[in-house]
Amino acid sequence: MGSSGTLARIIHVYGTSAAILSWFTLVYKGVLTVSVETLEKRSTVRKHAPRYRVLLHNDDFNSMEYVVQTLVQTVPAITQPQAVSIMMEAHTNGKALVITCAQEHAEFYCETLRRHGLSSSIEPDD
Repeated sequence: MGSSGTLARIIHVYGTSAAILSWFTLVYKGVLTVSVETLEKRSTVRKHAPRYRVLLHNDDFNSMEYVVQTLVQTVPAITQPQAVSIMMEAHTNGKALVITCAQEHAEFYCETLRRHGLSSSIEPDD
């Protein structure tokens, strides 16, 4: 088989897709010698960012109405009834889960709640 046939077979086997980068070195010494170095492209699949839990802690100085209002204003995904449930959970058990989200968002929500005088923390979601 000639060099063009061998090269065609190599391209057929290894392809020219972006997923695999192939370097072909063809050397003629009476017989075609092919050396192939294949490098795999990094995966384009996104890894999920670690999730964090935003916690609300009970306190003895903020009114229940203020806590509910602050939760609704701070975390757009929380409805009024959900905010009431979160507030009651913190009031009854000492702390409550506000939301689970990416670390950057969790830090933002926690800091915003703190700036409004609420006690809040974050922790990794296992």
